[in-house]
Amino acid sequence: MTDDKRHLDTTEHAAKTPDTEQPWSELGLKEDEYDRIREILGRRPTGAELAMYSVMWSEHCSYKSSKVHLKQFGEKAPESDAMLVGIGENAGVVDVGQGYAVTFKVESHNHPSYIEPYQGAATGIGGIVRDILAMGARPVAVMDPLRFGAADHPDTRRVLPGVVAGIGGYGNCLGLPNIGGEVVFDPCYQGNPLVNALCVGVMKHEDIHLAKASGVGNKVILYGARTGGDGIGGVSVLASETFDAEGPAKRPAVQVGDPFQEKLLIECTLEIFREKLVAGIQDLGGAGLSCATSELASAGSGGMRVELDTVPLRDNTLSPEEILMSESQERMCAVVEPDKVDRFLEICEKWDVIATVIGEVTDGDRLEIYWHGEQIVDVPPRSVAHDGPVYQRPYARPEWQDALQADDAAKLPRPATPEELREQVLRLVASPNQASKEWITDQYDRYVLGNTVLAMPEDGGVIRIDDNTNLGVAVATDGNGRYAKLDPYTGAQLALAESYRNVAATGAKPLAVTDCLNFGSPEDPAAMWQFAEATRGLADACRQLGTPVTGGNVSLYNQTGDLAIHPTPVVGVLGVIDDVTRRTPMAFAEEGQLLYLLGDTREELGGSAWSQVIHDHLGGLPPEVDLERERLLAEILISASRDGMIDAAHDLSDGGLIQAVTESCLRGGKGARLVVPDGIDPFVFLFSESQGRAVVSVPRSEEVRFNDMCGARGLPATRIGVVDGDTIELQGQFSLPLAELREAHEATLPALFA
Repeated sequence: MTDDKRHLDTTEHAAKTPDTEQPWSELGLKEDEYDRIREILGRRPTGAELAMYSVMWSEHCSYKSSKVHLKQFGEKAPESDAMLVGIGENAGVVDVGQGYAVTFKVESHNHPSYIEPYQGAATGIGGIVRDILAMGARPVAVMDPLRFGAADHPDTRRVLPGVVAGIGGYGNCLGLPNIGGEVVFDPCYQGNPLVNALCVGVMKHEDIHLAKASGVGNKVILYGARTGGDGIGGVSVLASETFDAEGPAKRPAVQVGDPFQEKLLIECTLEIFREKLVAGIQDLGGAGLSCATSELASAGSGGMRVELDTVPLRDNTLSPEEILMSESQERMCAVVEPDKVDRFLEICEKWDVIATVIGEVTDGDRLEIYWHGEQIVDVPPRSVAHDGPVYQRPYARPEWQDALQADDAAKLPRPATPEELREQVLRLVASPNQASKEWITDQYDRYVLGNTVLAMPEDGGVIRIDDNTNLGVAVATDGNGRYAKLDPYTGAQLALAESYRNVAATGAKPLAVTDCLNFGSPEDPAAMWQFAEATRGLADACRQLGTPVTGGNVSLYNQTGDLAIHPTPVVGVLGVIDDVTRRTPMAFAEEGQLLYLLGDTREELGGSAWSQVIHDHLGGLPPEVDLERERLLAEILISASRDGMIDAAHDLSDGGLIQAVTESCLRGGKGARLVVPDGIDPFVFLFSESQGRAVVSVPRSEEVRFNDMCGARGLPATRIGVVDGDTIELQGQFSLPLAELREAHEATLPALFA
């Protein structure tokens, strides 16, 4: 220990050596940020303090470029009786009735997944599951919105299989069903894939837990895996800068996951909750112990003292700075009253989970950390956790935006004959974005635990949460980066509208929102404008639809060199369904049922799948968004589901009507005879991406009642065909056997990645 102490940078030593040079720039801090730390402390920081500030003031942890825009989610939040816990905690919580609360959240693990696809994606799942667990809930399902580069690019073949294997490997080992998500390919994600992960958890109202350290004398217990060097800096550093054009680097910063350890941690934590042994709890994710200790202390009513040398290590050569920065996985931090510590430790021992008392809550207002009796950290915890830098980044509408919007997809050549129309339908349904994703989703266990009611490729995942009453929740995620590139404000609203519509299509009532906002560098005024517009659009739309944002994540610096991704706001919507036995699937399964198109079809092709697949074109304006129409459509879909008026429903989005009909026919194994309504061009009928639309199958016995309901509420409902045979036939144009469609639809991804 003599050698350790001689080189230890204590607070006393820091006060005496103000001119010591420190690697603040290498740790990602700006000069003015370093100066501000010195001002806060009244001296230079110790090495340990500098490590804490550097990770906690990173873009990923502090939201320093996005805070000024994110506040709209609070300022514009609609009144909601369902909201129990909102933005600021590990995850939002909503009331779903019968004494149940559901917590859900989506986060990003983008950069780590590019560097090390398997572990980056796996630990993304592990981290979001612990966020849900920390709220007091049992995790019940996960989802994975994914974006990759061009499907035929060699590096996509490196990244995608690893990401999928990591998500499946970790989630399957935890025994959590993967019930939905998306997979999108676009060259803009070539050097910067997006790996977003969502988790849903269930608890009773009285079981909600918050991240705070209150009660002088209460003990701080670190439990779970030992701390190693595999995640030093981790996502907090990786997600706070752009990649260079040379490709992957910084491999040691990616965390390594152990799902079996996490499964033990989950069951151990839930038993601790049942016995009401914790006064506050926080998972260790981004920024590791730096985050857990500072956030618990900042949100509490006192200070905290931590003995860092008591932390169990996998690598005994780690320095105090490395221990504080490590993002090793499967760890939690709990605040426990002294008379409950023994029982807490007993439960941890029962589950073979390492647990160590590393500190206690004090009556001061400082976070103090010691290393073998020497003080190495003495900071106001709020200055680390919550009062970091706030930037008013300059932003400006890019010069190229007008030209992009003027490059209208309406000018693109269209099929001139029925044969060309048929050929383009086949090309569309076989394209990587519209093709079946079963090669991916079959690697996930979608039905483990036995409560999955609907899962991919359905519009939304549905989980039963009460076996006696069949109460359930539905969740969907969506986000179209092509729409957002054309118009970020409208694009964000369209992402919300589609998720909202997907939830309603299952028969569930949309309640609340979580979001993962994926954008380029905030230091680029064009990317910052995209972020500001998308955030404004989403906040405005959430207010109008009455669905508050409960929490989420911002992921910036998603670019390689000067090439940024499309602005990609991913929006998750959670809804409640009183009886999951009344849920609506997407499959057309009953011959003779009538097909109705709900909503208005206009010539809207900007950013469409047709323009991408047939012409490799992006330009024009995205489809119009009409939130009141979305609300009305949702009400009709929910009422029709509840009252037995429809047997199937599928929303219309990417690929338009023909994509939706193809998916529903293939899902149910039944064909469809379609008739083009009067006054609509067959091409527009098939490929338009007008929003606020769905296709439903109606039993003949319910046709009058269904039409009466739509008419009374003012929703256009057009009969377009009938479920019939084993072919999709567009009257007067073409017919396509389901066998031919299935081969085209299902062969694409296996050919690319199997």
